[in-house]
Parts: sequence; structure tokens; C-alpha cells
Amino acid sequence: MAKSIKQLLKDEDKRQQETISLIASENIAPPEIRQAAGSSLMNKYSEGYPQKRYYGGNKVADVVEQMAVAVGRKLFRADHINVQPYSGTPAMMAIYFALMKPGDTAMGMSLPHGGHLTHGHKVNFSGKLYKFVQYGVDPDSGLLNYDEIETMAKIFKPKVIVCGATAYPRQIDFQRFGKIAKKAGAYLVADISHIAGLIVGGQHPYPFPHADVVMSTTHKTLRGPRGAIIACKASLAAAIDKAVFPGVQGGPHDNITAAKALCFQNAMKPEFKRYAAQIVKNAQALARALQKLDFNLITGGTDTHLILIDLTNKNITGKEAETALGKAGIILNKNMIPNDLRSPFDPSGIRLGVPVVTSRGMKESQMEQIALMIAKVIDKPKSKSVLSAVKKEVAACTKKFPIK
Repeated sequence: MAKSIKQLLKDEDKRQQETISLIASENIAPPEIRQAAGSSLMNKYSEGYPQKRYYGGNKVADVVEQMAVAVGRKLFRADHINVQPYSGTPAMMAIYFALMKPGDTAMGMSLPHGGHLTHGHKVNFSGKLYKFVQYGVDPDSGLLNYDEIETMAKIFKPKVIVCGATAYPRQIDFQRFGKIAKKAGAYLVADISHIAGLIVGGQHPYPFPHADVVMSTTHKTLRGPRGAIIACKASLAAAIDKAVFPGVQGGPHDNITAAKALCFQNAMKPEFKRYAAQIVKNAQALARALQKLDFNLITGGTDTHLILIDLTNKNITGKEAETALGKAGIILNKNMIPNDLRSPFDPSGIRLGVPVVTSRGMKESQMEQIALMIAKVIDKPKSKSVLSAVKKEVAACTKKFPIK
């Protein structure tokens, strides 16, 4: 007989407690945020915006959204913010609808080089509705080549330039991107989904005032609920709001709006800045330890929360590594590397991130231990004795740093 949902939820709690998650896009939302996400606000329908709804009974929902907007504007240093987007992809869709018409030219970072599907990949709506020109990273350094991006912008004259990434371990020069966009007469859209927590935590430059529009999910390094926000300059506020509702969404998820408000409040506290600083310390400690173990890191290290590894010299594919490490209790994802010749379903690399382990309280010494565990598995991915031994090490480590 199939398990009940109640039991499956317990199984997931157990899985998270007993494994080391190095998924760069995951984190652990604090109890108060999880509570808000599961609150009675999920029962409410609130199409429209505060004081201009299409349903009655929004007295509380209006205040909640206004609170999220007020704190969010301050946190992201934005003229205007829309807190209603369900997730990153609908948010990007709304931004494009606000700034472009179907068939317009745009520029975004190539998915195999570290960008996102919504940055113009051909299988995504963005690549189907718009003429996206894709830029990448330097084949030798793995770094963004801003001179080349500027040349491309001059040639193609895009309406929108998107900066931001899902697998780029270095800081992004928003100021330089802003200058490129201005010269090309383009809007600059910054997708900061992965690094939002590092930005507001003082570990990465802010995209404003260089960007015209900023999109971010609210989980990942921000440690909030699954959702997104769009921040923009005042001149684009009306267009953005109209593109979100009624453009691509109906009623907002008020329970998630409440959780976003709590997330933003938490991110304003001094302890969040300490958390963001520890993320970078942990990522760099893990990177150094892996390099000592002969792992080839794309760009040679990291400035952020994530690490991208080329496994070619280890004679193992990304899929094989993900599977073997998963059996040992270390969870991460296979990932393409720049100029990868392998399939995205079994690429040459893996991506690691430290938001979850940092939220659990782990520090630099634990990163060194994790690097050793990874190395043992990668060296002998089919050895049952090695996988079993590492799994015991994982259990001992996670027991010391429980999820609260």
C-alpha cells in the first residue's frame, strides 16, 4: 500500500536532516517563514493590488502586502517593488512583457555557460518569443568578457540585456553592464536570484542604480519562501505591475507574501549579514580544500555561494558523480561547464553550493571535511565500502548540525 502524504512529509524531513545538501539553489527557511507559508492566508483570494482588489475581505491581505513592499523596497534599495510573482520564470516573463514586444532582440547569458533558461534558451518561452543573442564566458578563464559583451551589444542593439547567472562563481560587474546597456540604448535586467542574500548581506555589489529592473527569487541565499520579486526604477513601475497582473498571473499567494515579508525583515538584521559573510567564507574554504585534492574549479575559485567543477581529470561524468555522492548522503547536481561537449543529461561537471550547510551552522572546518568526503567518493564511486563509510561520516556530521 502506498504511503500517506503525512508519512512522505516525515520521510522528507528525515532525508533533509540526514544528508548534506550542496544544492546551490536550496536553503532552509526558518520556522516562522514555514509557518507563514502554511498559514490561513493560503485560503484567501486577492486578485489585484492593495486597495484595488477584485474580491472582498482583503483587509489583512492588503496590510501584509503593503508591509512586504515597504520592507522589500528598503532591502533592495529600489524605487518600486512587486512582491506578487509566484516564481522566477513568471517574473522574467512579466519583465519581458513590460519591456519588449514579441520578436524584439534581447541579450542573455548562455545556459551552458552559466545562464538560466529564461535568459533566452531556445526551448524556453524567452527563446521562442524573442530574438535572443547569447553571450558566454571566456573559454580560458571562465570569466565574463565584458569587452566582447559590449561589442555584441553594439552590433545587435538589443532592447533588453539580461545579466545574472545560475552557475557563475564570480561577482558580476553591474556597473559595467549598466554602461554597456546605456551605450546600446537597452534596458538592463539583473537576475540576482542566486546572489540576492549575498547582495543584501553586504557580500556583493547592489545592481541598482545600474539596472533598470531587478528580479530575484526569495529562497536560495535569501533564505525565504519559494517565490520571486521584481524591483524596478519608478518610471517602469506601472508597466511592471500591469505585466504581473493581469499580464501573467491571477491572484497572488498571500501566504507566500507574508513569508516574503518575514524573509525581508530577517535579511535586515545584523545576524543575516554575518550569515552572508559565512556563506562566502564557507564556499571559499570548500573551494580551497577541493583544489588541494586536485579538483579543477571553473574560474579557479569562487566569490559567491557556489562552486563549479570540471570533472574531466577525474574520469567521471557529472551524472555518475551526482549518483554516487547521493548514495553516500551528499546531495548536489550535475552541471554543464563552459564549452562542454557532453549532453546536459550527463555533463562534465557538478555544481556545489553552501547555503544549506551554512544555515545548519557549519563553518570552514566542516567544509574541509566535506571536501574529503567528496574526494573519497569521486575516487571510488562504485565501492560499496567507501560509500558506506562516507555515509557514516555524513550521519555523524549532520547529527552535530541539525536542521531547526
